[in-house]
This record gives sequence, C-alpha cells and structure tokens, in this order.
Amino acid sequence: MTLSTNTPYDSLEVGQKASFTKSVTENDIMMFASMSGDRNPVHLDETYAAGTMFKERIAHGMFSGALISAAVACELPGPGTIYLGQQMEFKLPVKLNDELTVQLEILEKLPKFRVRIATRVVNQRDEIVVDGEALIIAPRKEVSVQLAELPKFVAQ
Repeated sequence: MTLSTNTPYDSLEVGQKASFTKSVTENDIMMFASMSGDRNPVHLDETYAAGTMFKERIAHGMFSGALISAAVACELPGPGTIYLGQQMEFKLPVKLNDELTVQLEILEKLPKFRVRIATRVVNQRDEIVVDGEALIIAPRKEVSVQLAELPKFVAQ
C-alpha cells in the first residue's frame, strides 16, 4: 500500500506544484470503455480508426480527465479534496502506449477553502494533450492515509 499525506488549505501556496504519471495501455482503454459505456469505434476499432483524421485508435478524452482527478485526489491537495468543477481543452489525441503526466499548479486560494488549480496533461514528448483548470475544496486538516491497492482487471 502507498501512504498519501494531503496538503491542507492553510499549507497550500500559490505556485505549488505536483505531478502524476501513467502509461496508457490497451487494457486501460478497454476498461474505460466498459466502465463509461463509451464505445466510440475511434477508441476500440483499429479499422475504423484508420479511416479517421487520427489514423489510429486513440484513448477517450475523459481518460485524461480521470487522470487529472487522480492527481488532485492523491497528490495535490490529496485525500479529502472535493471536486467542484473542471474545465478542459483537448489539444492533441492520446494514443496507446503514451506516457501521460498530469501537472498541477496552485493558481489561487479563495474563501471557504476553495482553490483554483491549473491542470495540464503532457505526453512523453512534453506535448500538451489537455489543458485546463479545476476548482476544488481543499481539506482543512492534514491527514495521512493508506491508498487502497487497485484490483487487477483484464478487459475481455
């Protein structure tokens, strides 16, 4: 298990940064399609995708959104964070085997424990694939928690 310690509102500083990295696997795309119900063939059908502007299968856009959520929930501010909103602009497609890094930066501390966070996702070539901003409620107290081990699912 992994120990995660949050950063409470009073300890957050404008300019503070954190990141989270994950590679996009075939299993991730299949599991995301299964979980979300999004069966767009550009994500799942190689022949169909070859005829699109992308020329190959791509990951769901909201897969990157889910990684942003993971970074906010587990990295900065971390456990206890409440999401209020997320704005995203999809800049480039995400392809199988891309290594994505979510980059977070505290932009502004607002009243009532609210915080604006820059949320950017870059690939292994440091190209921006998603750019955006989140509004969250930061935790009030510091806590350290053991993050649950994720089960190993295999798409069928």
